[in-house]
Amino acid sequence: MNLRADTAPLDGGIPPHSMQIHRKVWLALPASGLHWKDAAWLAFGVSLNAHALSELAPDGVLIRTSSLDYPLSDYRSEAAALAMDGWLHERFGLESSGAAVTYDTSRGGFVFSWGGTADPFRQETT
Repeated sequence: MNLRADTAPLDGGIPPHSMQIHRKVWLALPASGLHWKDAAWLAFGVSLNAHALSELAPDGVLIRTSSLDYPLSDYRSEAAALAMDGWLHERFGLESSGAAVTYDTSRGGFVFSWGGTADPFRQETT
């Protein structure tokens, strides 16, 4: 998966066409658009590092993604979170979030782990 992104400071106000991840951490998606699952997983990749980013950039940061490309063979939308997580670690020198992927034939393929998050999109029902 190939993620191209950059960052910009928040110059006050809500950045147009972006989503708030945590406090003053915002994510802008590519102008060309994305599948909703890719967008959700990119946002989750940012959220894995949101507290550290808030401390690093207390005045706020906008993460602007310009593209997300991937081969269609063995495609899994969860890989977008790992791509973003890795990009943030490289860009900001953050400590590992614990996100990883392994290939497990006994479980039928790729197995993703998210550090301290068991199931990122599961909502509790009561």
